[in-house]
Amino acid sequence: MNRFHRWFCKSSYWRKALGEALIPWALQGVDLGGNILEIGPGPGLTTDILRRRFNCVTALEIDPELARSLKRRLHGTNARVVEGDATRMPFENNSFSGAVSFTMLHHVPSTALQDQLLAEVYRVLKPGGVFAGTDSRWGVGFQLFHLLDTLVVVDPKSIGKRLEIAGFREVEVSMDKRAFRFRAKRPARDEISTIERGR
Repeated sequence: MNRFHRWFCKSSYWRKALGEALIPWALQGVDLGGNILEIGPGPGLTTDILRRRFNCVTALEIDPELARSLKRRLHGTNARVVEGDATRMPFENNSFSGAVSFTMLHHVPSTALQDQLLAEVYRVLKPGGVFAGTDSRWGVGFQLFHLLDTLVVVDPKSIGKRLEIAGFREVEVSMDKRAFRFRAKRPARDEISTIERGR
């Protein structure tokens, strides 16, 4: 991320927006269970909110500096920080009851790697687990905000189909003026068997 972007993601303005608007909207009506995976926490403002709502949070961060800083800050809490790549997650199959990502998918440097990330989320979720999150819609301000950053915009009109290709079902995508939210479910074991028989 560029310097301004890093500053903004730690700002009190963004903390307030996350706590009062974005995360409540993203997780409205969603049951993630008690053991969740957060993908791409950055400086951890989202993690601070999540660990007050869930029993156990594992935050996976690819940036070594951000991961080290967050690990030190959250040591001894119910949040575990792991440095790693979300397209090759260092977790066993069926590890988490739910997974979330907030405004981070557009930082994954290609659509192919984004799809690989979706497949990895599916793999590490338990059957019946839900993946929920948000991302931003394209706009001129959004583009300028990411000057000299990695930016691969996620099309809200195609993310649903991409989640289904990864194996998810019960996919829902909702949009507002600047962002979209999604939620998708890994089928329960009996549903997985039915799907596989139909192939």
